[in-house]
Amino acid sequence: MGAPKNNKFWKLREKHGRNQIYSDPKELLDECYKYFKYCDKNPWNKMDAIRSGKNVGEPIAIPTQRPYTLAGMCVYLGIVKQTWHNMKEKKDFIDVITHVEEVIETNQLEGATVGVYNHNIVARLLGLKERTVNENIEQPLFPDQKKSE
Repeated sequence: MGAPKNNKFWKLREKHGRNQIYSDPKELLDECYKYFKYCDKNPWNKMDAIRSGKNVGEPIAIPTQRPYTLAGMCVYLGIVKQTWHNMKEKKDFIDVITHVEEVIETNQLEGATVGVYNHNIVARLLGLKERTVNENIEQPLFPDQKKSE
């Protein structure tokens, strides 16, 4: 038999919800720096063939910088991106979250600037776009014809 209707058993709980994974901003910052070190120590390997004269050699692995990403960091931390955004709303986490997002953005932007990362992909990730102003100048289709009034 289930609990009676309109009961107040929920008020007897000691706490509501589950424990937070990161309850201290300093702990979160330390874990984020561990992610950055992980990215620096574990580069991606890009396969490329080295040419010597006219002959194409065997493909070799060329270590390539692993970019910092918010999604990759969330996977590393064991949280989802929505949890990250929810932590951003807490007053004591805002400075840490903002700092970490700026480190990620700086890594991506500088990597694209020096040619390590694809600049088109980074521009999309960062929401960068070139804005141009198009002035709509009305021109007649046939310049010899006058407007009918």
